[in-house]
Amino acid sequence: MKIIHRLAVVMVLLIFCTSGSAAAGQGDIYILRVADAIGPGIADFVAKGIATADREGAACLIIELDTPGGLVESMRRIVMAIYAADTPVVVFVSPSGARAASAGVMITMAADIAAMAPGTNIGAAHPVGGGGQEIGKTMSEKVTNDMVAFVKSIAERGGRNVDWAEKSVRESVSVTENEALAQNVIDIVAEDLEALIRQIDGMEIRGKGKLNLAEAGRERIRENIRTKILKTISNPNIAYILMMIGMAGIYFELSHPGAIFPGVIGGIAIVLAFFSFQTLPVNYAGILLIVLAIVFFIMEMKITSFGLLSVAGVIALFLGSLMLFEGDTPQSRLSWQVLIPTVSVVSVFFVTIAGLAFKAQVARPRTGGRGLTGEKGVVRKRIDPAGKVFIHGELWYAKAREPIEEGETVRVIGMENLVLEVEPEKGGKT
Repeated sequence: MKIIHRLAVVMVLLIFCTSGSAAAGQGDIYILRVADAIGPGIADFVAKGIATADREGAACLIIELDTPGGLVESMRRIVMAIYAADTPVVVFVSPSGARAASAGVMITMAADIAAMAPGTNIGAAHPVGGGGQEIGKTMSEKVTNDMVAFVKSIAERGGRNVDWAEKSVRESVSVTENEALAQNVIDIVAEDLEALIRQIDGMEIRGKGKLNLAEAGRERIRENIRTKILKTISNPNIAYILMMIGMAGIYFELSHPGAIFPGVIGGIAIVLAFFSFQTLPVNYAGILLIVLAIVFFIMEMKITSFGLLSVAGVIALFLGSLMLFEGDTPQSRLSWQVLIPTVSVVSVFFVTIAGLAFKAQVARPRTGGRGLTGEKGVVRKRIDPAGKVFIHGELWYAKAREPIEEGETVRVIGMENLVLEVEPEKGGKT
């Protein structure tokens, strides 16, 4: 009986182990394509794609990559998502003619399996500023050393060529797919996606088990509207310009109620700006300073400050713009080429609108009782105590404290219930 009992336990354990290992290899192959610069929108798309593959129990996730590079912070987010994935992640630089440059080098080398198609290249990972311009010497050394340390840690973790990884950053080295394979930068060269799947089927992934792809289905993860919008507006410079447009539109609507169109455009722009802020390193002290600048400009419309509030608004706007983004790299901060013109144009706009609104408030009324007060007219019907006067091409009922004969000139001193109160103009008769 003991032998039978032990055999039963062993069989149960074998069944559980067999079923467990089969489950690990089952599931569809999830595929997503990245054919753009690496930014917050792409990072969000890839991170969510990895999370979807994990949640659905995918056999593996293949990232088809073609990128010129991009933002360092976004690249780091993708690398961290790959490291944290339960699903085996394959990065495939494809199709022919594609590249994995700059940030794409780190993403490719961080994958569990790195592959390239014929006619592709990888490398040139030296960091540059936003827009591709060179960084200052001190900042360049700091950023380069940080990037070298990061790419070396990625290469060491994946058992890839550490020396080449360092050269790709320091010397902007770039190699073809065959050179990358020979130098242990990647694992596979595959003609196309199906060839890649056939080659990696059965491969053992450290910590994630054996790939079982022979009967796996294909599931493509596509960009949704949210991702497409985020890709477009998640550049710090675009987000900043959207915020300024939003502030200007809302400010114009407040100073000229009923314009509608500026308020609508401003509201949409400000919502889009804050939507993009969720993926950017935003310093909310900068936002508060910009809001304070708007408050100063609004106060300029109400208070005679002889321009002091406008000056304070311009200073607050400039400081807030400087502080708005707090990234460690030049790509994640606001460009001076955008900051200076935008602050100048927006400041002139705010000051001009505030000045016009203030002049409108202190200007003498042109209509109604206040608008007619002090105006001269001619009596067309004798006033005793009421009659009619002709002013501004119109006949008005009028009253006076003393009789005034027809043809005499009178001056308006007030209005009550659409009846003018007048007095004789000294020496005035026509």
